[in-house]
Amino acid sequence: MAQTTELISALADKHGRKRENLLPVLQGVVRQEHYLSESSMIEIARVMDLPAAEVYGTATFYSFLEYKKMGQFVIRVCKTITCSMKGKNQILLTIQDMLNIGMGETTPDRKFTLLQTNCLGWCHKAPAMLINDEVYTELTPEKVREILTGYLKK
Repeated sequence: MAQTTELISALADKHGRKRENLLPVLQGVVRQEHYLSESSMIEIARVMDLPAAEVYGTATFYSFLEYKKMGQFVIRVCKTITCSMKGKNQILLTIQDMLNIGMGETTPDRKFTLLQTNCLGWCHKAPAMLINDEVYTELTPEKVREILTGYLKK
């Protein structure tokens, strides 16, 4: 927890301690720790002198601010109508079969978490998915197997 406290203080020093600086502090914690624990949200509230409910409310509002422990690689599959029409369900089934997890689950080794998300902004190259910060487009089951095989070796 001491390391988290130092991280939060450094982020608050960098971005500021006002309400309008909350989002970059939350993003910085997620970037470093891969999620916002309850204790980190309480510490953010303390360091920034904000109500804990406000920190929690902000953290749970945004879909890319995870407040549950995630895998090393977070796979987000776009769930828009365009991706659905272009084979999103086949992509999801391929991922679920290959990793043996369901939607919203994490592999037992904590390597992968599978989520659906709203538009990734790649409708012109649907279906699309994001693994951490890497975008993959024009997906097919074969292409997904190839991509995931590369991540399994990491």
